Formats: sequence, structure tokens, C-alpha cells
Amino acid sequence: MFMLFIISFIIVPVLKCCGTETSTYTTQYDEVDIKEIMDNERLLVAYIGCLLDKNPCTPEGKELKRNIPDALQSDCNKCSDKQRENADAWIEFMIDNRPEDWTKLEERYDPDGSYRTKYLESKHNATSNVDESK
Repeated sequence: MFMLFIISFIIVPVLKCCGTETSTYTTQYDEVDIKEIMDNERLLVAYIGCLLDKNPCTPEGKELKRNIPDALQSDCNKCSDKQRENADAWIEFMIDNRPEDWTKLEERYDPDGSYRTKYLESKHNATSNVDESK
């Protein structure tokens, strides 16, 4: 689930602000074209750099960094369906195409591997459910 959260925030940053508790993350950024980010080296590197404190962040990037811990703790239960969909696409892209950046993000946001384990288990269960329905 770990990278699910990161992506959902890159694509759809997060809580509306200022420490108030909300039941869902803002959907203000749900229409961001994730494929455009993945296909644009400059945008991709900017988002990754922001998350790793290597370069300045956009306003939504700042919100993202501030709220990743909450998403990790809550298993993204405040994410919209679109945010989860985008997160899955991002995770697959990062693992397949940017493994070094993937590793750096994991080291920063999931140093003990607990969220990676949850993510892999949920993917395994989803795959098993699909196989059983055939």
C-alpha cells in the first residue's frame, strides 16, 4: 500500500489544510493526467525531487509531503477511487521504469517495509480473487 499512498498524493494531494480532520482527501487534483507526469521527465523528476527534499515543491507537493504519514497510517482510507486508480498506475510505473527512485522513496517513507508488505499482500489477494473467479 505504501506507494499507493505516494501516488495518490502526487496525483491528488491531500487534506485541505491547516490541521483540520476531514473524512476524505481533497479531490481537487483528481483530474491531473498521471500519464502526462509519467511521460514527462521534467515533471516526474520534479515530483520525485520534492518528495525526497532535493528540490522545491509546488503547493500540492508541499501538501503531499505533509500528509503522506496520515495516508500511510490510515491505509489510504481517505482516498477517492480515482486516487487509488492513479496510485496503482504510478506504482507499476515506478517499479518497472524507475526502480532506483522507487527504492529512495521507500527508504524515506517506508524504512521498515511495513507498508510495502501490506501492498504486496493486497495485490496478491486481488490477483488470487481474480484467478478464483475464472
